[in-house]
Amino acid sequence: MAEIVYPPVIATARALFKALDLRIDVRGAERVPRSGGAVLVSNHISYLDFIFVGYGAFPSRRLVRFMAKKEVFANPVSGPLMRAMHHIPVDRSAGAGAYGRAVADLRAGEVVGVFAEATISRSFTIKDLKNGAVRMAATAEVPLIPVTVWGTQRMWTKGRPKRLTQRHIPITIDLGEPLFPKPGQDLEEVTAGLRTLMAERLEQVQRTYPDDGEGAWWQPAHLGGAAPTPEEAAALDAAERRARRKA
Repeated sequence: MAEIVYPPVIATARALFKALDLRIDVRGAERVPRSGGAVLVSNHISYLDFIFVGYGAFPSRRLVRFMAKKEVFANPVSGPLMRAMHHIPVDRSAGAGAYGRAVADLRAGEVVGVFAEATISRSFTIKDLKNGAVRMAATAEVPLIPVTVWGTQRMWTKGRPKRLTQRHIPITIDLGEPLFPKPGQDLEEVTAGLRTLMAERLEQVQRTYPDDGEGAWWQPAHLGGAAPTPEEAAALDAAERRARRKA
């Protein structure tokens, strides 16, 4: 497919990273295949995660097609960019269309990015995962690569003001060993194993992060930070859903 918009967007992002002197540490970039389909499944802690997950695939010269909620495509600013970069709109009330498009892209040799938690984790831990990432990797018979991003929440996350101009923030992008789900496997069992693996990798990344963030709002509670616990985060999410329904 023609790539008129994606390359300049990447160049702009890289220039901004340099201007902000973001201290980006990409680990395991060689695990993204240089050709053929693959699913990148990432934790989700920031509205900017897709930029950094995509950056992790850049050394392999791969462009990631992210699955994103349809509202992003309806926005007059982001919508045209998302469509031009061939990202995949997801209507949560009718997800079969997005799933079919993602599988077709994978079979055509594209890399598809998925945030299997579906929403940002306010606790900065791994929430329950949807099984779609595992299912599409198994159906298309492509590798499933777990990705961990950390530090992005310090720039822009749910319930906190934007800090898009803050300089020198360390950002970690960790790409793990690929998994190879097969058709016929128990999707829930594989997804549960994926969640355990992602939680372990996230904690490892958090513990080796250059800033220990003791007492910081962006550090999870179990590591001494002031972020909500998973239980508190779930209550906040539930309150937000109730308010949205009422509105």
